[in-house]
Amino acid sequence: MKVDLVIHNIGQLITCRCDGKPKRGSAMRDIGLIENGAIAISEGKIVAVGKSDEILSQYLFDTDIDAAGKVACPGFVEPHTHIVFAGDRLNEFELKIKGADYLEILENGGGIISTVRQTREASLQNLVELSKARLDKMLACGTTTAEIKTGYGLDLETEMKMLAVIEELDKAHAIDIVPTFLAAHAVPPEFKENSNGYVDLICNTMLQRAWKWFVSSRFYGKTPFFADVFCEKNAFSAEQLRKVLETARSLGFKLKAHVDEFTNLGGSRIAIGLGATSIEHLDAISDDEISLLAKSSTVAVVTPTVNFNFGSDKFADARKLIDSGCIVALSTDYNPGSAPCPSQPMAMAIACRYQKLLPCEAINAATINSAYAIGLGDKVGSIEVGKRADILIFDATDYRQIAYEFGDNHPSDIIKNGIRISR
Repeated sequence: MKVDLVIHNIGQLITCRCDGKPKRGSAMRDIGLIENGAIAISEGKIVAVGKSDEILSQYLFDTDIDAAGKVACPGFVEPHTHIVFAGDRLNEFELKIKGADYLEILENGGGIISTVRQTREASLQNLVELSKARLDKMLACGTTTAEIKTGYGLDLETEMKMLAVIEELDKAHAIDIVPTFLAAHAVPPEFKENSNGYVDLICNTMLQRAWKWFVSSRFYGKTPFFADVFCEKNAFSAEQLRKVLETARSLGFKLKAHVDEFTNLGGSRIAIGLGATSIEHLDAISDDEISLLAKSSTVAVVTPTVNFNFGSDKFADARKLIDSGCIVALSTDYNPGSAPCPSQPMAMAIACRYQKLLPCEAINAATINSAYAIGLGDKVGSIEVGKRADILIFDATDYRQIAYEFGDNHPSDIIKNGIRISR
């Protein structure tokens, strides 16, 4: 049989094979390692995985890549980003160093609201250019599929502009995009004393317009469309989260929720009960909610780069989440305020050190479980027959080096949809 591409002589082929389900508990330590492995690829899809001698004897090919004994793994999947924005938050970076906390900055009109002002003023084209540069950084770090949220508009016009930017990025960039509508990211200044009024606007108008956009967009039939809510002090209450998510679900959205980042308001329990695909942050999640999460199909997305950026020594207890049987995924939460980080390998490095994940668990969390966190576990996140040929090659002889080194652990080769796009 003839194929388009064979990658062979892979010293350690990390497949993250999952057999159609996300990884939990002890399965998080199984990375599907094949020594001296090879991958056959045709029309952008994986057609065979195995030992090099087997693949080379069974397949003819137009092109080959000799991995020279290096490590190969699935392209990283990024399940939680906020990369469509204008401006920066450099002044707040200094305020945090001096001791100001996130909620204090938000209450005084900074934080998300600061970025909202700048994003409302930016043109669509300017936002596309700024966001494309951020995607370039993510790709260089090995991310090949990414979720992108709105949420820096907080009015109908700008939220729809952000969705248009996300669609333009999906057209123009090698990274495959999954869109999320996060109008409930913060209460905008014009509704400062009437958060319920803003929730009514989201539920009665904005979600309907967003869903209409999705049905006519390039994403329809290709990826899910998520609705998200930031349930937190000075943002949205648990009951407001429930109202938004129930309305979104009735329209056809899949669900996500920012919960328990600083304060436990009960949002995790509600989101799990509504069948959310993922809940995210979880620094303050309760033991009872962890038990509920472990019994569910909802993915726990942890964001250690946020805590690192805050200079905090308190992280989501990812070790307890894994040991309790939860599906744990890993994210950079790339955004201008709390996590200006494009690198999944850096998130892995932090998670290993501060959340006590083993390197094998961090890789599974950043690949296959992250794919399930954005509803694409059947398409990406592992090197298995039928999936997209999104593959990274690292200049390493042991997969643990990906999380062991930090600061310059970019892949040496990136294959996206079967095409070599970086070397």
